[in-house]
Amino acid sequence: MNLDRRDALKTLGLSAGATFLAPLLARVEARAAGAPVRAKRFVFVVESNGVRPEQLAPAGVARKAREQRELNGPDQFVDVPLKDKALPFSLEPVAAWKDKLTIVQGLSGRVCGGGHSNNFGALGAFGAGRGNGGESTAISAETVDGALAKHLGGIFPHLGLGISKRPETNVMYNVSASGPNRGLPTICNPQTAFNAIFGIAGEGAAKQEFAAKNNLLDFLKDDIKQARAGVAGPEREQFDAYLETFETLSDRQSKLNEIKHTLREKGPVASDKYKSAVETDRLDAQFDIGAAALVCGVTNVLTLSSAAGIRDFDITFKGLGLNIDKHSIGHGGSYQGKTWSDLYDLIRRYHFELIAGLVKKLEKVPEGDGTMMDNTAIVYLSDGAEGHHSRCWEWPMVVLGNMGGKLKAGRYVDFPGYGRKAHRTTANMYLTLLHLAGAKRDTFGTPDPNLKDVDQTGPLAELLA
Repeated sequence: MNLDRRDALKTLGLSAGATFLAPLLARVEARAAGAPVRAKRFVFVVESNGVRPEQLAPAGVARKAREQRELNGPDQFVDVPLKDKALPFSLEPVAAWKDKLTIVQGLSGRVCGGGHSNNFGALGAFGAGRGNGGESTAISAETVDGALAKHLGGIFPHLGLGISKRPETNVMYNVSASGPNRGLPTICNPQTAFNAIFGIAGEGAAKQEFAAKNNLLDFLKDDIKQARAGVAGPEREQFDAYLETFETLSDRQSKLNEIKHTLREKGPVASDKYKSAVETDRLDAQFDIGAAALVCGVTNVLTLSSAAGIRDFDITFKGLGLNIDKHSIGHGGSYQGKTWSDLYDLIRRYHFELIAGLVKKLEKVPEGDGTMMDNTAIVYLSDGAEGHHSRCWEWPMVVLGNMGGKLKAGRYVDFPGYGRKAHRTTANMYLTLLHLAGAKRDTFGTPDPNLKDVDQTGPLAELLA
């Protein structure tokens, strides 16, 4: 059926919901008209304190941490289908999407310097001197999420959400940037994030009513139901998914009781996770808010920071029943019979449970001939590269999504070691993402001066369909 988006918006008057329904109505109108879908979205989940490469290898794939020297790793590119492989413990939550999963190993980022955190260099593939305990906090160029935001645009071209080890932290600048010395904010307080994104009211009578009612969610749900009444079939499914997303925002109680494999004997008392001092509550809330922002269409580039940056690498995940911080874990600390490796896996698994929840929400929203997830890439990595005291010889990443078939997924790939002829860097990975977004370029970040015989330009052809 055809939907006149202008008439639909007119029926919403000056309601606060009109701002957020406009992107949805545009998608509904395009779908009804049979127009091709051009939306592309990118989500970056950046966790602190490193990812050991051997912990991402699927069953049957022997993978050791490479020695801290040149010319290590395989001689040839390794490409293993995931179809018949069991995923490692920490990635099990996304096993249902194995055909859209790509585990990427072997990329280096030596220019970033290493240490407890590479800060802006993690997404920027650059380094700018040493400072603040040995880790660079300078910003010499744009980061990949900042570059994608410029290209894709949106009401919020880039949205940064995350958590700090300090519950009182409201906003910080840690991993994202739009250019030299131009950091992009990471909102660490879920209530602040909600207000910043969904605190826009209409003018006139609508603004007065909003002030009196003081609940934008009620406006949005009413407006969605009103607009939904004018459509049918697949278009109505989009409004149903929209409505469910906002219902999730209304449920501010912790869902930690549903998390398995933790060390908690009893789950915490349900609380308002927007205001919780428990870091897992707040990260859960930020994923909810980020999902709503994507579904609404107010952003196409979302960065979710889990205590990334030098200030927070020693966070303690008390919500998972742990009473040992990530710094101690990185130095081999154990807890209640769990080794440092077990604890790393436990914490990472929680992040992939949140990622799985995000995927489910995006899959419920029809778009084109598929869903929103078909046009979304979720990239997981650590700001600490391959270890607690990283040297960035390699930088493990996990990508979920195939961007409408343009990204070859369902694979475990391992690039030749640092210094070998076919070796590639994180800059090549970020050029791949920019290529998928339609922002084709040959270079990104700072070239590694010690890789003179290695091609550091262009995307990773091995990942593109």
